[in-house]
Amino acid sequence: MKMVEGSCNCNAVQFEISLPITDIYVCHCSICRKASGGNGVSVAVVNNQHFAWLTGTDKIKTWHKPNHDWVCSFCTQCGSNLPGKNDDQRMYVPVGLIANDDLAGAKVVQHMWVSSKACWEEIGDEGQQHDGFIG
Repeated sequence: MKMVEGSCNCNAVQFEISLPITDIYVCHCSICRKASGGNGVSVAVVNNQHFAWLTGTDKIKTWHKPNHDWVCSFCTQCGSNLPGKNDDQRMYVPVGLIANDDLAGAKVVQHMWVSSKACWEEIGDEGQQHDGFIG
């Protein structure tokens, strides 16, 4: 099976996923919009046993939003958002870090926090829309 590979913008941090990415989740909350500078964050969620860091773990910095459970990881060299802990069993992986060839066939399946989306955004795909978080 071909490994899915990803990296930050400067390639200092690299990782691999040992199964194909099929489902993409988009969070439209105000926190994710501020973190990305766009309409939110698009991620795949993978089990820990299918995810491995290849290089650059010393370049990863984590920020916890005060008085909140939200955490983001980023590259200290280029600032790219990086994969992080989704829960004890899974990682979230920003899909923008993965080459398009490795995402062939992947689709947005869920939109979270649509109630908080940017006023200028229009969701135009067939992913299910939810007002809040889905587990």
